[in-house]
Order: sequence, then C-alpha cells, then structure tokens
Amino acid sequence: MKPEKIRYAIVGTGERAGVFIDAISGKFSDSSELVAFCDISQTRMDWYNQRLQQKFDKAAVPTWLAKDFEDMIFTSKPDTVIVTTIDSTHHIYIIRAMELGCDVISEKPMTTDETRAAAIFEAIDRTGRNLQVAFNYRFSPLASKVRELIRDGAIGQPLHVAFNWTLDTAHGADYFRRWHREKENSGGLLVHKATHHFDLVNWWIDSTPCDVFAMGDVRFYGKSNAEARGETYSYERYTGEKHAEDDPFALRLDEREEFRGLYLDAEEDSGYIRDRNVFGDDITTEDTLSVTARYHCGALLTYSLVAYSPSEGCRIAITGDKGRIEIGFEGRLGKTFVACRNGNDSVESKTPIQVQPMFGEAYCVEIPHPANGHGGSDPAMLERIFSQSPPQDDLCQNATHHDGGASILMGVAANRSIETGALVKIEDLIPLQVTAKI
Repeated sequence: MKPEKIRYAIVGTGERAGVFIDAISGKFSDSSELVAFCDISQTRMDWYNQRLQQKFDKAAVPTWLAKDFEDMIFTSKPDTVIVTTIDSTHHIYIIRAMELGCDVISEKPMTTDETRAAAIFEAIDRTGRNLQVAFNYRFSPLASKVRELIRDGAIGQPLHVAFNWTLDTAHGADYFRRWHREKENSGGLLVHKATHHFDLVNWWIDSTPCDVFAMGDVRFYGKSNAEARGETYSYERYTGEKHAEDDPFALRLDEREEFRGLYLDAEEDSGYIRDRNVFGDDITTEDTLSVTARYHCGALLTYSLVAYSPSEGCRIAITGDKGRIEIGFEGRLGKTFVACRNGNDSVESKTPIQVQPMFGEAYCVEIPHPANGHGGSDPAMLERIFSQSPPQDDLCQNATHHDGGASILMGVAANRSIETGALVKIEDLIPLQVTAKI
C-alpha cells in the first residue's frame, strides 16, 4: 500500500524534467507531492517554480544548488528522487540518494559506462533501495503490441532481429547542438539514444546480449565533414547570429518561451549553450552506426542508426521459428505506414505491424497512435509510475535497474568495439556477479 502522498525531489531541471513536474503537480497531485528542485542553475529552478504557480496554482518549492544535494535530501526528506541530469552524472545522484534512504527514478539511460553501472548495482545491493528506469518506449501502443504478439507465440522463438532507425535533420541534428555531442557526457548515441532501442529488443525477445561488434564514425556533423563538402560556418551558435538566418540547422532559443527560460536566460549560471552549431569542431559523438550482437537465447541482432536522414522512421523485422513480424513507420512515432500483404495484394496502410506466419496468410494488426507524449507512451508510463492504482503490469513494462543495465551495456560494449575493432563480450566488461543479474 502506497502512503497517502509520496514526496518527490527532482535533480536536473532541464526540459525533460517538465514531464515529471507536470505529472506530479497536475494529474497525480492527490497522491504525489513535489518537495524540492536541485540543479546547477538557479535560473532554471526559478523558471519551473514560476510555472508551478502560473499553470498549477501551486506554491514554489524549495530549491537547492547541485553542490548542496545532500542538504536537500536531509531537509526536504523526499521518498523518491527523480534524476534528470546529464547522463554522465546520473550515477552520482542515484547512488547518493539511495545511500541517504531514497528510492530513485532515473531518466534513461541509467548511466554511461560499465564502471558506473557496477557501482549502481553495488549500491542497490548495499542499501536495499529501488531504482526504476524511465523507458517510455515500452509503453507505446506499437511496442506493447509487439511484446504481446511475441509473448503469445505469434512467431515462435525469436531467432533474428533487424532494427534500422533513422533520425532526420531536425531530430538528429539536435543531439549535436546539445551536450550530447560530447561523448563523455552522453556515452554517444549508442548509449543515449539507442538505449531505447536495445531495451525494446531485450524486452521483446526476453533476453540480454552477450557478444557485441560495432562500427561507427562522425561522417556528417562536425567542422571537418562540412569543410569536405565545401561548407564553412563563421558562427559557433545560432541564436542572435545574423549569418545563421538561412541555416536550416539553426535553433533560435529566443523564439520559444521554454527554451528562453531554461537555457538562454540560464547561460550565465549554468555555463550551458543549448544551440551550438552542429558543424563545430568539438563533436565526438558518432552520427553513423552499425551494430551486430548475439543474445543469451541465441538470437542475432543487426542494428543501424543514422542521425542525418532526410526523413525519420524505422524498419524492424523480428523473425522466429514460426513466423515474422515487420514494423515500419515514418515520423517520430506519429504518422505510420507499412506495406501489408493480404493474400497476393500489396497495399499501403496506417497499420504498422504485419505478422507473417511460417505457413499461412499474413495479417495486419491495427494500432492506435495518440498524438501526445511520444505517441502516447509518456502518459502511460507516468500512470504506471505515479498512480495509486496503476494498471496491472501484464507485459512487464516497468523497467528495473536490471533492464537499465542490460540496455546500456549493449551500447557500452559497442563503443568499446568501435574503439578496439574487436568483438566485445559483455561479461568481460563488468563483474560476473553483476552480469548474472542482467
């Protein structure tokens, strides 16, 4: 039985924190209470407090600078700490919060490398606290239906997964304007972005990876790539730059109230520039990636990710010993298309999942696509996290630290493979007692 109101503190008050702040202060305010903000920027925390007052008619919550994180916990006494800082600092707040008696909800990825993952596992064992990782993709109608179909034997035992994802020059470029462009902050796209995809595969086929080989490079973004194409840029950022007026990659922080309040106005106390030129000379995160992996169940994965496509979408095929599931969509989990074969006919449909039995006619599965919150996945995830009477977890959507570890270790192993040119065994990256748990 949950207590009447669970007390939450949020560390890291960038844009993503707003999803949790709105949930606690709005729909789930009868069972949840926001008791503190913690961040390196007072400006950002003040912006959210003003929003609490204006949007929800709530009183401002106490604010604490990141250096005073422990004092924040001692004083505000949260039951749960929500961590939405940059990826490379997740482990700091996860571990210390648990040591001080709190449970934790972490934005994905759980962390960025194997050493930090092992430290998180050790802290959980030592403190007995709970860590939940916010994998919202698990809650999308599309991903949930794939899980259900495989669970119910539609294709038998999964043997091979082909997973190809393309980010367009609006979505993909944004990772190269932000702190994600420096791999030391994010673990690169194989950790920050692909953790979603690897988690889906792990969840769908109910297994975890053991052997990983990868290749990747910075092929499109960055100064040297631009110069090789005959392009030159005189500006380091976009906002206020006259020469960037016609740049299709430009992001102007002064044109959106949220960006102005959380980033442009906060530059002085945060030191963070949110709109850097994607063709700067300090980019270390790869934009072109290919991964192959073997799972403990014997299944093989081929995975690719590019971050500069003219259009966004994915093509996924999961082949088992009794059939095959094919998924295809365009857009950011919104507008969807797939060729669905009915008998000998091929038609375009807004149904994104096709099931092809080994011996039988193919059929399509109708899936709704809500327009809000990452295709409906955010609201469903928040309901599971904050509701006093959450829906039953029949599909095992709630992601634990075991799931968080399994997904990031695929990316970590892939990064190590890119560095060394060799196949990497995950059991060689992290202690066996931890590997056994994932």
